[in-house]
Amino acid sequence: MHKDKSLTRLLMVIAMLLAANGIKAQIGEHRDDLSIGGNAGVSLSSVGFVQKVNQGQHIGPTAGFSVRYVCEKYYSMVCSVLGEVNFAMTGWKEDILDRQDAKVINPTRGRAEEYSRTINYLQIPVFAHLAWGKEHKGFNFFIQAGPQIGVCLGESTDMNFSLDNINLNDRSNKTIEQYSMEVENKFDYGIAGGLGVEYSAGRLGHFLLEGRYYYGLGNIYGSSKRDFFGKSNINGIMIKATYLFDLKH
Repeated sequence: MHKDKSLTRLLMVIAMLLAANGIKAQIGEHRDDLSIGGNAGVSLSSVGFVQKVNQGQHIGPTAGFSVRYVCEKYYSMVCSVLGEVNFAMTGWKEDILDRQDAKVINPTRGRAEEYSRTINYLQIPVFAHLAWGKEHKGFNFFIQAGPQIGVCLGESTDMNFSLDNINLNDRSNKTIEQYSMEVENKFDYGIAGGLGVEYSAGRLGHFLLEGRYYYGLGNIYGSSKRDFFGKSNINGIMIKATYLFDLKH
């Protein structure tokens, strides 16, 4: 828990510093550029369960609408605010292993037991976007960070066993309460940040490629003393491509 609190504080400090730099006005050269477009990519997510649940990465698509407002160039740094409205398929995929790290075989079906939960979210991140390099034509490097909120739109489960014939004896991790628990907290919030490269092609628009990390500060299940899980936050990595074209330049 101490490690999670330290990471949360670090991410919040980074986001506030970036935001403070991004919204400074009238210090450098003023800009008034507006671009819109779309983004798409892949999300590799997991859930930070306490009690522990062994997991790999849940892989799902993400796509949505992007808007960017460039407000200032401060020396060589171009400061912008970038927002998105995205649909993302997140969740968790379990590594069901025995004490020798081999896959657990279901005695009834004769196959390795598999379980994953997909949680569909509408996500809205807002970033301070800071870039260095070519502003209008050519390449630049950027970093961005800021808050993100999400609303759970639904969920689905993929499992090849039933709770009546589960092989619990061979499992090294015997936490199974999550199998019968639906998402309780539909609203999610956290901090996201990433870095990437952008190629600006003049009138043809802007092409961005980015790696992003999200750390959820909320839990999908209750976390009081009477609840089973003390923590159950969504976190993950996203690889995204974005295309923007200028509305105002």
